[in-house]
Amino acid sequence: MPKPQALIEQVRSTVSVERERLRPPSLHADRKAAKRAKHKAKHHKYTKAAFFRYCYYDPAFKFFCEQVLDVDYLPLPEATRTASDVGVQNSSDYVCTPFKHILGDFAEALDLGADILVQFGGPCRLGYYGELQDSILRDMGYDFIMLNFAHGIEKGYLGWAKEVLKTVNPDVDIPHGVVQLKALAKMIAHLDALRDFYLANAGFERERGAFDAAWSRAMDAMRACSDERDVNEAFRDAMTAMRAIPLDKPADPIRIGIVGEMFTAIDERSNLELDHKLTAMGVEVHRMLNFTNRYLRYNEPNLRVGAKDYLTYDMGPTSTLTVAAAKKYASEGFDGIIHAKSAGCTPEIDCIPVLQKVSEDFAVPILYLTYDSQTSDTGLDTRLEAFYDMLAMKKEKRK
Repeated sequence: MPKPQALIEQVRSTVSVERERLRPPSLHADRKAAKRAKHKAKHHKYTKAAFFRYCYYDPAFKFFCEQVLDVDYLPLPEATRTASDVGVQNSSDYVCTPFKHILGDFAEALDLGADILVQFGGPCRLGYYGELQDSILRDMGYDFIMLNFAHGIEKGYLGWAKEVLKTVNPDVDIPHGVVQLKALAKMIAHLDALRDFYLANAGFERERGAFDAAWSRAMDAMRACSDERDVNEAFRDAMTAMRAIPLDKPADPIRIGIVGEMFTAIDERSNLELDHKLTAMGVEVHRMLNFTNRYLRYNEPNLRVGAKDYLTYDMGPTSTLTVAAAKKYASEGFDGIIHAKSAGCTPEIDCIPVLQKVSEDFAVPILYLTYDSQTSDTGLDTRLEAFYDMLAMKKEKRK
């Protein structure tokens, strides 16, 4: 009969072996990475695609190139004055500032080695800019492929998809691309939700820079996403982090709604960091205008019905959204509205008389900001500070 000590050692050995079987192997293969590598080997085209700089949608642009088109993405560095100057010098004086910014970005992307330029145009005459910019860049001596979203779109989604295949990557995996387009839409919606939370709360953080740090981490996490699960996880983590930031927010803060032209009202380079200037003053900022509300969930007839006292017809581009958002902010008791547009933006110029009527009907002040390539920070700061002081005094009188 075995000795007690021997029995104990035998039991220990058996338990150890059983526990070892339950543990995952120490050299566990990453199935997801292996699947990605296999897919890339079959469908990926090693060519570099670049978008122009546009507010906080860089992770979505990266995802579109790498996960939908299956090409390499070329990120652009922080914008410099030189890039803007190139766009200004090679553009007509009569085109809007967004055209000049985009042209300068494209020239810089080509200098950095881009093979494909992605121009998703816009809902206004910006939709024609792809052809003009293509012609100007070729006159400047560049050789490239232009993926212009305006091409083929009149044939419906299928026609547009064929245009993409023919232009960019004939080997793209269509079923995979469709699934990833759904994830891309989810990413855009999450980016907009994060920005909405940021705008409403960043002005009241106890620790200066906490929201900017959380925002930067969120953007890095989104850039690393490769599927919808990653996107959802990155969003949950980012929103949890932002909600955990301590606030000193008054019960009735000054609230300002931003409306205006699709490019200038959102893009911080174009509007000289309007978001940050307002939050630094301790303002709760709202902006309905984003990709989610203009593209993913846009219903122009419904918006027009909601603003029927001011609109009868579709005025084009973002005009209906501008008026509908302004009416919403005014009816909800916002302290002020800012209308931001680029110089010469015809649709938004048409909105101004309507906004003036909204201002009269609801007694809400509206600040009209027009930007061009010469607009300075100093002049903008002075106007914003005066607008804020007026709103603060008006609010104090009501108490």
